[in-house]
Amino acid sequence: MSTSSPTSPPLPALALATLNAADEDAFVALLDGVYEHSPWIARRAFAGRAAGGFASLAALKHAMATVVREAALDEQVGLIRAHPELAGKAMVARSLTAESTNEQSKAGLTDCTPEEFARLQQLNTDYNARFGWPFILAVRGPRGDGLTRQQIIDTFARRLNAHPDIERAECLRNIHRIAEIRLNDKFGVTPTLGNQVWDWAESLARFSDPGFAENGQLTVLYLTEAHRAAAAQLADWMRECGFDEVGIDAVGNVVGVYHGEDHDKPDGQAGEPPRLLTGSHYDTVRNGGKYDGRLGIFVPMACVRELKRQGRRLKHGIELIGFSEEEGQRYKATFLGSSALVGRFDPDWLDQADGDGVVLRDLMRDAGLPGTMDAIQALQRDPARYLGFIEVHIEQGPVLNELDLPLGIVTSINGSLRYVGEVRGLASHAGTTPMDRRRDAAAAVAELILYVEERAGAVPEVVGTVGQLQVPNGSINVIPGRCRFSLDLRATTDAARDALDADVRARLAEICERRGVSFTLERTEAAAAAPSDAAWQSLWESAVDALGLPVHRMPSGAGHDAMKLHQAMPQAMLFQRGLNLGISHNPLEAISNDDTELCVQAFLALLDRL
Repeated sequence: MSTSSPTSPPLPALALATLNAADEDAFVALLDGVYEHSPWIARRAFAGRAAGGFASLAALKHAMATVVREAALDEQVGLIRAHPELAGKAMVARSLTAESTNEQSKAGLTDCTPEEFARLQQLNTDYNARFGWPFILAVRGPRGDGLTRQQIIDTFARRLNAHPDIERAECLRNIHRIAEIRLNDKFGVTPTLGNQVWDWAESLARFSDPGFAENGQLTVLYLTEAHRAAAAQLADWMRECGFDEVGIDAVGNVVGVYHGEDHDKPDGQAGEPPRLLTGSHYDTVRNGGKYDGRLGIFVPMACVRELKRQGRRLKHGIELIGFSEEEGQRYKATFLGSSALVGRFDPDWLDQADGDGVVLRDLMRDAGLPGTMDAIQALQRDPARYLGFIEVHIEQGPVLNELDLPLGIVTSINGSLRYVGEVRGLASHAGTTPMDRRRDAAAAVAELILYVEERAGAVPEVVGTVGQLQVPNGSINVIPGRCRFSLDLRATTDAARDALDADVRARLAEICERRGVSFTLERTEAAAAAPSDAAWQSLWESAVDALGLPVHRMPSGAGHDAMKLHQAMPQAMLFQRGLNLGISHNPLEAISNDDTELCVQAFLALLDRL
């Protein structure tokens, strides 16, 4: 283990070819310090490498993470315990490794106030008492330039309440992030494109609606001042990136076009080849995250910026759309932005009022948009002019995180059915009504919930959720006479979705008949599954494989703009891993600059294959 001073002159960057040419002992020595006091990780990675060595730095990182994931439990815990406490005794005694000293210094942990130091010491004590190992956090953060002391303390306090199995896995993921940053330092690598995307996301998050902005929360609902400011900022950035045409259309979509090499052919010659269409949405849920939707705008922006920097034009033009609305938060008009492009904008939406009584048509006009169906219908795209639609998106789930994979290939966007329902029984005294004479509405719904969990869990890539549950006028000593509930049923194919739907509705009827209660069930939404186009999915797979990463195929449980474009043209999606257990629609939603660098590189590789 290196113990050189952190002020020592930097060593020359390590080359991957040098590492690949090394024998086992040299290989382990070259990777000394990447994983704290744990040379067994590098040794096993060497034993499992391919004949030609590692195809990329990303492949090396994944191989080492895989070694840890497949290690025995005592080895994993031993790895965690090999790390020092944050602002702990080792830091005070100046006995940290050079790497740990550098990281804790960059996070300012060597300059804690007495109050901060006391707080960290108490957290260390409480954490060790609960879990039996030190708290691990990649203090250089998702961009690599350091978390603040307050961010560290807040994360420490939050994770103190986690389940031990979940917290152990989160510690290991943070160890992998620490190792990733150390490998970048060894190889002299800076994820410049990933940093650019991360910085755009951070900057755009400064626009947030009143009532949320004051509390440091991100909320951008359709055509609020914050929404319009975000659109204007996106348009400015697109121009700076080198898009040839930039504008905001009749529903507030931000549209940028980077022309192909044949755009300026004289009249009478063959027209411009079909364009590639891409993009995602820039509106957010209330108190949401910075990357949901927006990642799919920034990644293509970074690609066009890079093409412009290189002076390159592709055969096919690129049209990027920042969709104005996808979340359905202000109006019951989900996918408003992308619906206009496929001719599915419902005219009745214009007459809807939001919670404050603001009619959509009037809101559009106040925002400087026409607010007419003629203008909206003119936005419909001719599929013959497009190669297809691709979308990059944060996964919004834990799968890639658990597999230590930065990218995943979407095979299909789940079809879904949603219901609101109510079971009616008989409200009666909780003490005087015998158990065999009850008509308990809530118990009937509880039985349904367990059936939905069992039935959906029995079939791969099928999910079912009862997310809302309410006993109107319920009382602690009254048997529930009414119980309202919701149903959300999803599957990768319409056939699997419909089979789940039929079984759940049949079981609901059977439960209510047996228990002597009645029910109502109203369907509120039906969305068809959107399987990825095979050719475009294959292009994403080739792009990911070219990075030296395993190709992992997975469904999307969430809806995306791609499922609307699917109604008009071929589509396929690429997922990027989210941090913090993959949490999304939440302020904890996060990405790393390294994962984003790979995402941009995958997009560029796909463009090259056009």
